[in-house]
Amino acid sequence: MSASRPFRFGVNSVTTSRADWEDTARKAEALGYDTLIAQDHFGNQLAPVPSLVAAATVTSHLRLATLVLDNDFRHPALLAKEAATLDVLSEGRFELGLGAGWLQADYTKTGLPFDSPAVRVARLSEAVQIIVSLLSSADPLNFKGVHYQIDNLEPLPRPVQRPRPPLMLGGRQRRMLGVAARQADTVGLSLLDPRGPGLPSPPSFAQKVAWVREAARDRFDHLELHVNASLVQVTDHPSDAEIERVATRTGQTRAQVLASPGTLIGSVDTIEETLLARREEFGVSYYVVQGRVMDDFARVVARMKER
Repeated sequence: MSASRPFRFGVNSVTTSRADWEDTARKAEALGYDTLIAQDHFGNQLAPVPSLVAAATVTSHLRLATLVLDNDFRHPALLAKEAATLDVLSEGRFELGLGAGWLQADYTKTGLPFDSPAVRVARLSEAVQIIVSLLSSADPLNFKGVHYQIDNLEPLPRPVQRPRPPLMLGGRQRRMLGVAARQADTVGLSLLDPRGPGLPSPPSFAQKVAWVREAARDRFDHLELHVNASLVQVTDHPSDAEIERVATRTGQTRAQVLASPGTLIGSVDTIEETLLARREEFGVSYYVVQGRVMDDFARVVARMKER
């Protein structure tokens, strides 16, 4: 990249308790995190959009993000209206994260059709065009696509942020990462590995970044690259048991777990070196950690704000 993008850090919290959610929002802001994350599944969690509205009422500058909304759960016209409303209610702090959908259990339990990746990504690509237009233009929208049709829809309310709230698109395969590279402000590089027996190994992280770079072309230097940090230990004495547990669960070797961009283990100095090296090699500057490690990781956040 032509210049090193400043680091950003977010907190992902899953709860069904108002008190816990609001406490997490307040603490994330006080500890210096940049974003509070709400995810989008039909599990034991609060719904993302009203959750972020609630978080906005107990914070003043913490940004509020979805990571990521499943496009198949909402019509893009409705989502654009909700996104604009959330941006208004948060006074311009909303970041819209959107994906094509990946957790088949969400579809099975709700009866939604789990179409092929090609269909889901094509539908998402149309949705992004609609949402971006409704959030960034004051003119009525007409859109005729394969999956969506919009007839003279006025984009109201207008969001606070201009030209629109930032857009994150996340994915793990070439087709989806290409859409993200061409249309998003932030590209979420998924480390999920939904392999089954007989399926090929997933692409390497370097390969994913290369796909983004190829699709983005001149946009690449302006993109923010994101990773979910799923294994975090800020300590001089890492837990071998936890590393082995993750290796067993994911079918990886210990070395593969330690080399994963989603692993941040060691002292503050060690993690700082890791983050700087990954930013230099891959351009990754935005990390999201789980709420259970936010206190320990805050020491890293404070350090990296200087870098």
